[in-house]
Amino acid sequence: MIPTIRRCRRLVTALAIAALTASALSFVTSPASAAPQLLSQGKPVTASSTENAGTPASAAVDGNAGTRWSSAASDPQWIRVDLGTSTAISQVTLNWENAYARSFQLQTSADGNSWTTLVTASGNVGVQNLTVSATARFVRVYTTARATQYGVSLWEFQVFGVGGTTGPIVRVAEFLAECPYSHRLPDDPIVAPNLPGASHMHSFFGNTSTNARTTTQSLLAGTSTCNPGVDLSSYWVPTLYADNQPVEPTGTTFYYLGEGVRDDVIARIQPFPLGLRIVAGNAKATAPDASTISRWSCLHAGQVGASKDFVNCPAGTMLESYLDFPQCWNGRDLDSTDHKSHMSYPVNGDCPSTHPVPVPKLRQVLRYPVNGDPSRFRLASGPGYTMHGDFFNAWPEAELARRVHDCINPIIKCGADGHP
Repeated sequence: MIPTIRRCRRLVTALAIAALTASALSFVTSPASAAPQLLSQGKPVTASSTENAGTPASAAVDGNAGTRWSSAASDPQWIRVDLGTSTAISQVTLNWENAYARSFQLQTSADGNSWTTLVTASGNVGVQNLTVSATARFVRVYTTARATQYGVSLWEFQVFGVGGTTGPIVRVAEFLAECPYSHRLPDDPIVAPNLPGASHMHSFFGNTSTNARTTTQSLLAGTSTCNPGVDLSSYWVPTLYADNQPVEPTGTTFYYLGEGVRDDVIARIQPFPLGLRIVAGNAKATAPDASTISRWSCLHAGQVGASKDFVNCPAGTMLESYLDFPQCWNGRDLDSTDHKSHMSYPVNGDCPSTHPVPVPKLRQVLRYPVNGDPSRFRLASGPGYTMHGDFFNAWPEAELARRVHDCINPIIKCGADGHP
């Protein structure tokens, strides 16, 4: 009897161990692959043609299903998006308007010149998902036959894939826009609206339509040099001259930050209201004093130190300009008589009661391809300490709100695409 009992116990024990082993094995999973990311939204986009100013190529990558790109009424046509770097893509989603393509090719390119066809397909009204496997910087929809008498039209052109390796979240409240130089004009739509030629020379970045008569509506109808292209805002500064020749920056980064206030204030930061105008710095400064908000330094030459006036940068380096805009708004006015009173800088890590609404701190960083004797340099407004900057907000409201909510409020460092 006893041996039988022992055998039964051994059997029960073995079965229990087997059950535990099976249970443990049931929790062992293969490594999860990275979830596909939307890579194309807000990226630079171009097209073979547009039907009119109300149907630009940028409307197909703005994340708004109520706006669309529409081409001229001829074949062939194309629209392409620049992802910014060689990227693994896994899916392309096309949301066709009634004027869809009866025949089209989905193509990729490393340089924007030589194209490889991944898919040849027929479109249809509505959403069309295409599964692909490729690595490319540029993705193009090349239409060869229209289904209607009109041009081809897309509500949205979305590219999904892996936007780079994942890593730890960087706890910095930030997103940015890279906005190369666009044009020069002696105009200032904030300080001298509707007065062409009434200002000193300004260098404009971002929205390509900016002039003395610029309004919020004209910016929203314009195009932009920015990455992301969804940023239709306008930024401008007095033109820099070296030996009396205009010099434009080759590095133009506009950071949207949460720094300068306490963490609990960062959590309350709100997006800029559409049409907000801000001026930082003092164009009429007569000396480098407390009104001089800007600073000058040298790229890759930290030993030179920063100054409120031009600095002597060693050969092989570049002259840098930093300018921080105020980040507290009065909550009412999009502008003020002096173009500054509706905004304020924080005090002791918080916004003052007169300007209770915290908004992102805009930091303008410009890098000019000049160095050497600073006596060779001047701004259109005067010495280096007269550096100032103007900002006219034309971000799409929902997109700016998303970036503030996803990047600044939780203190997460995001890139130009608004993602970590």
